Amino acid sequence: MSLFWIVIRELAEIQAMATSKKVITRVDWEKKLNDVKVRKEDMNKLVMNFLVTEGYVEAAEKFRLESGTEPDIDLATITDRMAVKKAVQSGNVEDAIEKVNDLNPEILDTNPQLFFHLQQQRMIELIRNGKVEAALEFAQEELAPRGEENQGFLEELERTVALLAFEDVTNCPVGELLDISQRLKTASEVNAAILTSQSHEKDPKLPSLLKMLIWVQNQLDEKASYPRIIDLSTAALEDPAV
Repeated sequence: MSLFWIVIRELAEIQAMATSKKVITRVDWEKKLNDVKVRKEDMNKLVMNFLVTEGYVEAAEKFRLESGTEPDIDLATITDRMAVKKAVQSGNVEDAIEKVNDLNPEILDTNPQLFFHLQQQRMIELIRNGKVEAALEFAQEELAPRGEENQGFLEELERTVALLAFEDVTNCPVGELLDISQRLKTASEVNAAILTSQSHEKDPKLPSLLKMLIWVQNQLDEKASYPRIIDLSTAALEDPAV
């Protein structure tokens, strides 16, 4: 956090100077670091936000007790949300849909794209298990009517049906639909929808801040030599090239 704001400040100052690169020594950089005060409470909130959003319920409860940081949602709902996510990741889509409806029926009622993607995943699982006739029947009864109402859904349905045209899916141009990554993609979409329904951010804040830090460092690299972070996990600094 502190490094991010320092880099932003330095970038603004340097852009107002000459085009030659400014050299910032480690001593000066660390002095600037010490001048920036970050409240522990704010850091704790970032950590809790990450644990809650990513579904680490046991870690979140332990962190709550140790730090006194209260989560902004009931931790019990994390367990229910992770059960839905795990069901999709395991290919038990029908079970996942039931669990979502138990949590909040409005999630699927008000999100036709999510419901379509879950139904699409159900069809993919039928194809994965070799149930071709069942997959075709499911497509005709559940997916085709939605495709008639939405061009985007129709295109996705056509891509999914294309899996049935290949005995060897390794040669299928849409074979990635059978990859585990497709399950993970659908599971992430469901997870985000549940979080949104609970008035919680769908993405954790910490990774976004780290991405911003990397972007700002890259911008500053063009203007100055300074002790840049070379390892985000340890915040290790590299001395500037002179």
